[in-house]
Amino acid sequence: MTLSALIIDVTLWGSVAVLGFMAWRRGRVVLVSSVREGSMDFINIVPRIALGVIGSGYIAAVIPPEVITGWLGPDSGWFGVLTAVIAGAATPGGPVVGFSIGAVALKVGGGTPQVIAYVVAWALFAFQRMILWEIPFMPARFVWFRAAVSVPFPFLAAAIAMVIGKP
Repeated sequence: MTLSALIIDVTLWGSVAVLGFMAWRRGRVVLVSSVREGSMDFINIVPRIALGVIGSGYIAAVIPPEVITGWLGPDSGWFGVLTAVIAGAATPGGPVVGFSIGAVALKVGGGTPQVIAYVVAWALFAFQRMILWEIPFMPARFVWFRAAVSVPFPFLAAAIAMVIGKP
């Protein structure tokens, strides 16, 4: 286990302990309710994570590595970043899908800046999420304005990754 993984584990479990202590201090009803709701959230998310991991494995098996390295490889440069931004915006699904596809692309030979641009674009512009979730609850004009203002961010993230080198 690396030091960074240890720090992340201690931080996550420490936050769980602190939140558990806070719930316990507020009373038995709050503690029992918190444990029940947290358990239900865990039960609901585990199948999604499993499907995302298995699905990303299928994606890795179906898409030839030459396609990934050609379109999103480290030598694809800004064309690869643009391709990644378009692919990120077009990718449907939640974080399990988006991050899993990004991890698979990285593992199969995708360039780090390109994969970062893909994940950032997916998080900001997933068309399916904007159309199905954001526009019904917010004015369409605001949603499209938010997306337009966010356009530079995947490119900026990729540029920073290119300047820094491989993280």
